[in-house]
Amino acid sequence: MPDPQKLLKTLELARCKILQTAGRSGHFLEPQKVDDIFVVGDLHGNVSNFQAIYKKIELDKHPGRHLVLQELIHGVFRYPQGGDKSHQLVDLFATLKCCFPDRVHYLIGNHELAQWTGKEILKNEEDLNRLFDRGIEEAYRDYATEIRTAYNSLFAICPLGIRLPNRVYICHTLPSTRRMEQFSLDFVKQEEFQPEDFQTGGKVYANLWGRDTTAENAAEFLKRVDADYLVCGHIPCEKGYEFLCERLVVLDCAKVPGGYVHIHASTNYSPSTFTSIAFVIS
Repeated sequence: MPDPQKLLKTLELARCKILQTAGRSGHFLEPQKVDDIFVVGDLHGNVSNFQAIYKKIELDKHPGRHLVLQELIHGVFRYPQGGDKSHQLVDLFATLKCCFPDRVHYLIGNHELAQWTGKEILKNEEDLNRLFDRGIEEAYRDYATEIRTAYNSLFAICPLGIRLPNRVYICHTLPSTRRMEQFSLDFVKQEEFQPEDFQTGGKVYANLWGRDTTAENAAEFLKRVDADYLVCGHIPCEKGYEFLCERLVVLDCAKVPGGYVHIHASTNYSPSTFTSIAFVIS
């Protein structure tokens, strides 16, 4: 476990690096100097899957390679007193962001939104926000409040959407058909949101909680973000990934097998070649 005082400095530096990321516009990111990119998620505290993909991609040996980590928190891994250990992945992200500031990116999901805004989120009748807080308390004791605040500061500025040069868009999920009309890329590019945007039915909420993955809804979303293909999380997948239509793949890296995609930024994908980008961690 990192020294809590050093961790606080790392989290603050990572926050600065997020704000300074090349290609950032509000909560939208167009990565710069990218040859290829690995997208991993939803991780939900699975450190083993994170370690496996990090070892595989060798960021230090590939200066044009980027890594996107998606939905890191609220997992099944516990400390002896029952707290959630998933904050460890946020710590690891912060360290990587400081080492590779323009090449490692964190896409938040509905779980980060719930944790940061205090919206109750339950699974198997357990309060996941409270379990996350207890994990921080078990790990960092007297520094828990400061570290929790630092995590929330990170969540508040992480991107909601990433678009690659070859028109592949990466986000947690897409708004439902009913909420699509209020969605625009200009909204994602905003630096600040209004309190109502985080509430049920709000624009940020809709962008992180929607489950309408039909081909028609995906096509409308892609038109609004000016992209051709979509990589999402949010939907559980027994085999680690699933192509829900010819232009949409969803990833699930919380269990084994864990799914990821490897995208070559110079490749203009077709519906048939797009299906070649997904893999499971081995």
